[in-house]
Amino acid sequence: MAKTKDVPSVEKDWEIKDRTYLTTGSYKPLTLRIPSRHSRKFPMLWFDPETNEQRELRYATNMSTPLKDLQQGEATLGTILFEDGSLVVSKENQSLQKLLSLYHPLKGKRYMEFDAVEEAEDELDIMELQIDALNAARSIDIDQGEAILRVEQGSKVSNMSSKEIKRDLLIFARRNPKLFLDLASDENVQLRNFAIKATESKIIKLSDDQRSFMWASNGKKLMSVPFDENPYSAMAAFFRTDEGVEVFKSIEKKLK
Repeated sequence: MAKTKDVPSVEKDWEIKDRTYLTTGSYKPLTLRIPSRHSRKFPMLWFDPETNEQRELRYATNMSTPLKDLQQGEATLGTILFEDGSLVVSKENQSLQKLLSLYHPLKGKRYMEFDAVEEAEDELDIMELQIDALNAARSIDIDQGEAILRVEQGSKVSNMSSKEIKRDLLIFARRNPKLFLDLASDENVQLRNFAIKATESKIIKLSDDQRSFMWASNGKKLMSVPFDENPYSAMAAFFRTDEGVEVFKSIEKKLK
C-alpha cells in the first residue's frame, strides 16, 4: 500500500475566510475559464520543495484539498470561471481557495488574490505621493513649472498664461505624482526648457536634420548633437560644459 503524502507546510498558516480573485492584464473578457485539472494540454502540477516531487492538482468540489494524492474516494470535478473579471470563493470551499491561492500555475499571470489590507496600503502610498506632488506644485516658481509642464504638453506651454500653467501643474501632479516629483528634482528639465525657449525666440537654431545647434543670427555652429540623442537633452548637457556656460549666459541676456 502506497504511503499517504503529507499536507505541505505552505498550508501551515492558512486562514479560513472568504476570498476574492481578480483577473489581471489589460484584456479582461466577460468570462474567463482557467484549467481546473491536470492534462497533457495544460499541466496542473505543483513542485513540492519538501519532497522534491511534482504533485498533481485538480479541483474536486467534494474534496477539501486540490492535491490529488490527498484526495480519497470518487472525485466530482468542478470548473473555475471568472465573470466580469472576478471570482468570489466562500470559506466553505477550501479546495478551490487553496488551489487558487497556493498552487495554481496561473496565479500572478492571469489572476491575483485581492488583499484589502495591501490594497489600502497601496492607495495610502499613492495619496501621500499625491500630497507631496501637489505641495511641490503649489510652491514651484513659474519658470520651473513651465519646464516641467513642457515635458508633458510640449510647445503649447509657450502660449499659456501663468495661471494656466499653475492649474495644469496641479492637475499633472495629482494624476502622475511620481513623474512630477522626478521632473521637479531633475535639473536638466530646466536646461532643456531653456534651450527650447531660446530656439522659439530665434536666438539659437536647430538644423533641419537635428544634428547641430547654431546661432540664429550668423549661423555659427555651437555644438553637434550626439547620434540617437534628443537634441534638447544634448543642449542641456552642453550648457554644463565650460564653453556651454558662456553660451548660456549670452542667451540668458538676450531672453531678458
